[in-house]
Amino acid sequence: MNTAGARVSNVTWETPHEPLFLPRDEVHVWCFTLDEYVVYFESFLQMLAPDEVEKARRYCFHKDREHFAVARGMSKSILSGYLKVMPKEVQFRYNSFGKPALSDHRKADLRFNVSHSHGLALLAVTREREVGIDLEYQRREIATEDLAERFFSAAEVKSLTRLPKEMQSEAFFKCWTRKEAYIKAIGEGLSFPLDRFTVSLHPSERPELRDVVGNPQEMSRWSFWDLSPNSRYAAALVVEGSNLRFRAFKVYL
Repeated sequence: MNTAGARVSNVTWETPHEPLFLPRDEVHVWCFTLDEYVVYFESFLQMLAPDEVEKARRYCFHKDREHFAVARGMSKSILSGYLKVMPKEVQFRYNSFGKPALSDHRKADLRFNVSHSHGLALLAVTREREVGIDLEYQRREIATEDLAERFFSAAEVKSLTRLPKEMQSEAFFKCWTRKEAYIKAIGEGLSFPLDRFTVSLHPSERPELRDVVGNPQEMSRWSFWDLSPNSRYAAALVVEGSNLRFRAFKVYL
């Protein structure tokens, strides 16, 4: 178990056991492989609300439809363990920026966020505090200075370009996932300009929020973690509050 703000480069993935219990001072992260569960695609479709089924059908490629249904169905299955209900009873609502929450206000103390990329998914679960998680498959060809200048803050671009070339790709994805996890945590998505805040990105530095334009109190509000599931992926977790404990679970067939 890790404490808030630590750089979790070597996550100890536990095998979950029933019953699930989530204290208020803990955050749980679940990792599962989407392709492993496509055999249950039809079962997962049965868990989805009509609008979710329609969204799945709008994907052009069958693999994308499968991955959407599996990610959503697995998330509902895991959350149902905390809620002590059937997975089909777990329904989502969304804020105006698309951030999901439980539609049952009686269960609103349970917060979650999910991200999936290139066949892998991460689900973060907390109580009574906001949370955001982002997972990215590390494709070196997109980790460019041009893209950084387009989306990163001036301070982040400066830090990135000062690094040796061989370190820049790793730093790029650390920055990218931390920024994405943060805007998901605050619930504003890409409506919040990415260049208005700065995160740490040096591979040896503590993951943290360094600056938010016009809101200096924001830095003390959040805890950041790195939790890459393996060397091909970068991932970041952002949770409201401090002095939190972290547990990670991996789901196997």
